[in-house]
Amino acid sequence: MLTRPLETTGLAAAFPFEGHRLCYTEFGTGDRVVVLAHGLMFTRRMHAPLARRLAADGFRVITLDLLGHGDSDRPHQSWHYSIPAFGDQVVALLDHLDVDRAVVGGTSLGANVALEVAVKAPERLRGIVVEMPVLDNAIVAGLLAFTPLLFAARFVPFGVQTVAKVAGLVPQGSQWVDVVTDTLDQRPAAMAALLHGVFFGRIAPPRSVRRTIEVPALVIGHQRDPIHPFGDADTLAADLPAAEFVQARSPVELRFDPQRLTGAILAFTHRCHT
Repeated sequence: MLTRPLETTGLAAAFPFEGHRLCYTEFGTGDRVVVLAHGLMFTRRMHAPLARRLAADGFRVITLDLLGHGDSDRPHQSWHYSIPAFGDQVVALLDHLDVDRAVVGGTSLGANVALEVAVKAPERLRGIVVEMPVLDNAIVAGLLAFTPLLFAARFVPFGVQTVAKVAGLVPQGSQWVDVVTDTLDQRPAAMAALLHGVFFGRIAPPRSVRRTIEVPALVIGHQRDPIHPFGDADTLAADLPAAEFVQARSPVELRFDPQRLTGAILAFTHRCHT
């Protein structure tokens, strides 16, 4: 049973994966499929506005809660979590829905998951949308940002629990308030396992492997974002043989002033499905 209200314009469901439950929401119908993956510690709700816009343009869009996030199961062992494993979960979602090929997109963690799918199962892809990829230039900033959270989850669990309880008191109904409260709704043991598994595993395919990814790609890079530095996105676009590059005006443009970037994503997705 889902624990929080979800988008009223989407259909929420779940499927089993290696003994755990993964939850997703579908927007729209049809054979032109897009899968969207969220950022680290966020939930599928972060992509609801983009999913609704794509669905209005005739696409069937699925937003997925990866393991350890949102309404999906949250095991306490770190070996359950890695970006390659998240890539397997996206492929499993396509299998569950009997989808042969799709555009897979994501933000931050989700961007790297899309890259993993492109390496593991390129035959399942029509294209990838990669926003805020996390590559070599981001490692130090990422560790500085997330190590205190890992420490808090391991050694000050009551603090994480208190934040989650306070977040649960915030009224639901506003898109970005809901996204923030979803993100703050963490469980200490699962949060620690998630961060440990992600940061001590493979963050992204190495450059030699990225250069072999031939599926069409739309790479979106941001200035003034140390965790998702512009240099990583720019380098990735140069590495991928079939990449287009779009520079965002800020890290939050797609969230709060989405028309330009949404238009670029729509145009790219249409091209991938023709």
